[in-house]
Amino acid sequence: MTTTPPANALKIMVIDDSSTIRRSAEIFLTQAGYQVVLAEDGFDALAKINDHHPALVFCDILMPRLDGYQTCALIKKSAKFHTTPVLMLSSKDGLFDRARGAMVGSAAYLTKPFTKDSLLTAVREHTGGAVASAE
Repeated sequence: MTTTPPANALKIMVIDDSSTIRRSAEIFLTQAGYQVVLAEDGFDALAKINDHHPALVFCDILMPRLDGYQTCALIKKSAKFHTTPVLMLSSKDGLFDRARGAMVGSAAYLTKPFTKDSLLTAVREHTGGAVASAE
């Protein structure tokens, strides 16, 4: 049973070239009452971000064309989205990757495969504890 989040629900963008990761994140977030915007890569995300104004962005690091670091840096350089938290997603859990993510403005780093709990905890921590349906 899929429930449609309310129109005033917080929007979360998930950028990942893996359809499995996008689908998992979409299911977890939708069940928790969030609206989800999916993007296959950095270019796709940059094309959609203006239309959707997500409250938070999850961004994979290893993607074709425009990687996660470049995508995060471009989002953070935007006057409109520089305050939007960007959380990096990666199957690598190295100190270098975390440091590089922080250097481009990422708010946190989540290791794949993530659990529903780790994903939702990260959302709550970076949206000021806001529940899915915004006031």
